[in-house]
Amino acid sequence: MKPFEIFDESDNLAEKLQEIIDLPLLDNSSRIRTSDVACSLSLEHWHSARTLLRAGLLPSALVVHRAQFEALTRSIWLTYAASNEQISKLTADLSLESEQTAKNMPQIAQMIQALEKSGPQQAYDALARFKDNNWKALNSYAHAGIHPIRRHHDGYPLKLLQDVLRNTNGLAVMACMQAVVLSGQQPLQRIILELAGKFSACMPPPL
Repeated sequence: MKPFEIFDESDNLAEKLQEIIDLPLLDNSSRIRTSDVACSLSLEHWHSARTLLRAGLLPSALVVHRAQFEALTRSIWLTYAASNEQISKLTADLSLESEQTAKNMPQIAQMIQALEKSGPQQAYDALARFKDNNWKALNSYAHAGIHPIRRHHDGYPLKLLQDVLRNTNGLAVMACMQAVVLSGQQPLQRIILELAGKFSACMPPPL
């Protein structure tokens, strides 16, 4: 694969994944609908991060990549671990009062801890592993820390752009697996994994 072909391959992967997950939701419950919105947000952040990486805008892409991870984690947490009260806080009409109430939502570490107890083991393992390996650097990019300061000064190696793109694609595959769960079509997860295997050059290396 030529150095920049990975971006075209990623776009091709995105098209094929979208075809698989274009499904109706399992039901109209607040839990499923809200989880789906968060999942859709994660996929939107993925598309944005890919565009930014193709343009060579690494720091901005990594800020969006962090949001991609948080939205995916929120979606899975909403499905398996959130209380009905927490869901109602996120589905209230937007106002100053509801904004204040929603400030007490669990943050990333708390959501992952909750998923360890009540979520699918594979999803918990993947989210916890991603956080352990990437969270400090992602926070640095979000808050103009040493990572973006040095990278912005020194320039962005192509390999780093490619590796971040692979990570965004890996999270997107997880989001698509979550999307088929929300549609009650869990067997499609195997199809998604098989598709990701055909695009191994633009996916994170296997563990």
